[in-house]
Amino acid sequence: MHEEYFFKKYYGFVMGIGRTYVKSKDLAQEITQDTFLKFFDTVGKLQEDALLKPWLRRIAVNTAIDYYRKNRKFRFHEEVEGHSLLQVNEDALSQLSYEEILKLLHQLPEDQHLIFTLYEVEGYSHKEIAEKLAITESSSRVYLTRAKHKLRQLIHLYHTVYAGR
Repeated sequence: MHEEYFFKKYYGFVMGIGRTYVKSKDLAQEITQDTFLKFFDTVGKLQEDALLKPWLRRIAVNTAIDYYRKNRKFRFHEEVEGHSLLQVNEDALSQLSYEEILKLLHQLPEDQHLIFTLYEVEGYSHKEIAEKLAITESSSRVYLTRAKHKLRQLIHLYHTVYAGR
């Protein structure tokens, strides 16, 4: 069956996108399954095979965003005020593996994690993020700033704790 071959071929790709957006492997699998369902429902609209992977990526990202919006609840964030920005040595960042970076990203609050990923990884503008998440552009900027600050703290802590290992 053609769908089964396609699923096996692109499962890892879509699952990787899901893992970028959510902390739980189970939720990433749910996003992956929903992505494939949406893809197979609309596959007739695709006109060029060359556009297959970017289109599948777009569906996966939008599915992750849909999951976020559907499950959004009132969240309380720890405010980090009065702290100077930590400077992170670029060598420290380059020494982290993909898995280590992903673990640090998953320690961010969900809002910050999602906006950081959409902005820094996917290349969305604050305007696009605001429209997709039904928030203001300024909120998107604030969440991104908080995410970057928190990541600096996490990277600094990671290298302080694991230095010399």
